[in-house]
Formats: sequence, C-alpha cells, structure tokens
Amino acid sequence: MPQLQSALLGRADVPTRAQLQEALREFKFKLDVDAAYAPFQSVDYLPCTLNGEDGGVKLRFDAVEPYLAQFPELGDLSAQRDTLITLRSGGDPREDVCVLMLAAVLAAVLAAKFGAIVHDPKKNVAIPTDKLLGLARSRFAELD
Repeated sequence: MPQLQSALLGRADVPTRAQLQEALREFKFKLDVDAAYAPFQSVDYLPCTLNGEDGGVKLRFDAVEPYLAQFPELGDLSAQRDTLITLRSGGDPREDVCVLMLAAVLAAVLAAKFGAIVHDPKKNVAIPTDKLLGLARSRFAELD
C-alpha cells in the first residue's frame, strides 16, 4: 500500500543531506539518500539505495499554510513550523520502506534537533516516533 507522510518543521531547520544521512545511520537504517537531495530544490522523485538496492521516494517541499488549511487541528502543533516536507511512495515495497525510514528519522532525531512533526494526512493524526520506527523496521524485515 502506498505510503504518504508529511513532516512539518521550520524552514531553517530542514536537514541537509549530511544531516539526514547522519540521522539514518544513528538508527542503523540501511538507507542512502541520493546526492541529488537538496532542500527546496529536490522535487518529485528522489532516488535512494536501500540495503544495496534501488529505492526512492517522491519528495516535495512546500509552505505549510495550505496544508494547515486542510488540517486546522494541527494549528497548535505547527507553531514555528513553516515548511512541509511530503514523502510519498508509489506502492513498491522498497519505496514504502524508504518513506517510513525517512519519516521515522524526521520524527525521532529531527523532532528533537529541529522540532519536526510527522503527520499522516490519510488518518489525520500526528504519528508517534516509536510507531514510525517500529513500522520502518518491520517493513524492512518483510523485504527479505
């Protein structure tokens, strides 16, 4: 099933590729983000390498206001967050895992360092870090 996750954070706090890779390594995720990743410049498909095999995510950077208009209950959580990062898969299991790993990293490490919130727009809920980490690890284990 295709994954769709949204991360809300401050524009100045959007991670560089090096920061993203460091966070992925911190959780021992076997995911490498392509060198093409550039905050606010990367659009559409971002190639990734997942455990030595091709994967990737559809990635967008947008202003958070239109998103908050759809989900006004996020208003209190969104203070000081003006940027939306949308992570989407096309339904391929490897892409699904890439989305979950990146969302988990944004929720876990980047929430502490950069104040990110990860939101599931399909269910209209903020997703707890431990749930994202668990989903990412279990879906990765299912690939073998």
